[in-house]
Amino acid sequence: MLRVLALLFAALTLFAQQNVSESNVTAITLPDTQAIDADIAKVNEELAKNIWVKRYDNYKTYFKISKELRAIDNQIKRAKRSKKRGTIKELIAKKETLQNQLELLKEYKESPFLEVLKPKTIESPPAIKNPVDIINAFSYIKQLNSSKEYYRQKLAELKNAIELLHKKYMHYLQKYRITKDPELRRKINNLQQEIADFEDALHIAQDTLRVYNRKIEENILKTTEEIKRQSQKAATIAAIIVGLFLLSLILKWLIRRYIQDNQRAYMANKIVNFNFAILVILILLFAYIENVSYLVTILGFASAGIAIAMKDMFMSLLGWMVIVLGGSIHVGDRIKVTKEGKEFVGDVIDISLLRITILEDVTLTSYLHNIRSGRVVFIPNNYIFTDLIANYTHQGLKTVWDSINFNITFDSNHKKAAYIAKETARKYAKGYTDIARKQLNKLRSTYHLKNTNVDVRVYTFAEEYGIRVSLWYMTNSYATLTLRSTISAEVIERFLAEPDITITYPAQKILLTKEDFRATTPPKSDEEEA
Repeated sequence: MLRVLALLFAALTLFAQQNVSESNVTAITLPDTQAIDADIAKVNEELAKNIWVKRYDNYKTYFKISKELRAIDNQIKRAKRSKKRGTIKELIAKKETLQNQLELLKEYKESPFLEVLKPKTIESPPAIKNPVDIINAFSYIKQLNSSKEYYRQKLAELKNAIELLHKKYMHYLQKYRITKDPELRRKINNLQQEIADFEDALHIAQDTLRVYNRKIEENILKTTEEIKRQSQKAATIAAIIVGLFLLSLILKWLIRRYIQDNQRAYMANKIVNFNFAILVILILLFAYIENVSYLVTILGFASAGIAIAMKDMFMSLLGWMVIVLGGSIHVGDRIKVTKEGKEFVGDVIDISLLRITILEDVTLTSYLHNIRSGRVVFIPNNYIFTDLIANYTHQGLKTVWDSINFNITFDSNHKKAAYIAKETARKYAKGYTDIARKQLNKLRSTYHLKNTNVDVRVYTFAEEYGIRVSLWYMTNSYATLTLRSTISAEVIERFLAEPDITITYPAQKILLTKEDFRATTPPKSDEEEA
């Protein structure tokens, strides 16, 4: 009913405009038809650039083809009744052509003004729960403003099309007053209908887009308020984190100023860093996770899978707790790690949540097995449960037992050799022996120690190629090779100076002739010859 009233109002308006235009035309001198045709051509050129005119033309073409298609269907039915095969084939071919054309224009089946009459649904404002969502919110606002500008531009193009159609209508009236052409009269009537359709669509689109824009502005306002609220929250949290960071810097400064022990200072720094990280995580967790209990429930269900997938990581975290709380390894300790037959000896330079970092030093292990040193070795903390980690400097110990073996011949004076080795070691290792004795006495309050004898020890063993003199003494845990080299050099010099001590080593003698064999074979006794 409203549409009928609108069309009636548009027709009355156009009729009034026509009467006014006709009276004006008769009141002035009639222009030349060629000039009018030139003006019509200019208007048509501008109309050809307007998207709404093109859509309207395609819309009319669609229904025109549909009408022709229905007419051909009726003709085919009549031809089948009259059994005109040639005509039927011709009509079927024409029908297929029209169907293909209709398929190309199927998007114009509905109103050509549907885009502004029924705009796209406005998406709900995004939920802003953290600073990252602010970026999505700004993108949402930009999208709404773009959509608003797009429809404003489309409405302006529709108004422009109506103005051009009115100009074309006036030119047609002027030409009709001159020529009285019936065909022109038909075009005027069609143009009146087209103008009525455009104006009807414009009125509805204006009302629709007015509501649409209000909805957009409302969503933009809501989103802007959420952005403001979330920004204030993020600024508050950032200020708290910055405050905690400054507090941690102050604590670290105090630690460096008042704690002289490097090991204690390092552990204190680690504790400050760990507490700072935990506090930041808890602040972010409780600030941006609305339902923490729900998160805990989810983690509870997923704990089994997580534990299996991240077993080594969890074991390393547990190992870190054992190392830090148990005090078995500290930064600065010298340790030896054995893994699948490979050995690494070095000083601990860092203990993190997941691994121990050591700097490999030149040691007897490097000399005998690795051949190289100076590498930074990363040891997962879970190795403390599965592999051997030896600490050379546990609980403040600074010494370790070292040994040197000397091989002498069976006819050597092994007692003198053992005495020389023992006296030489006592001379150079006396200071370390005293230090070790004091350190072991301190450990009696922590561990049950039965044997705290740290004096130099010498053992003699009968081996395959001679007598082995095994010398054991206390040395610096961080410089075992230095004292080993000094003692070895002096013992060898003193052995070489003694006529009744001969250093031996594995050797073989090759006899190339029978004469050499006879010369080295002792003569047989009378009993052996008998």
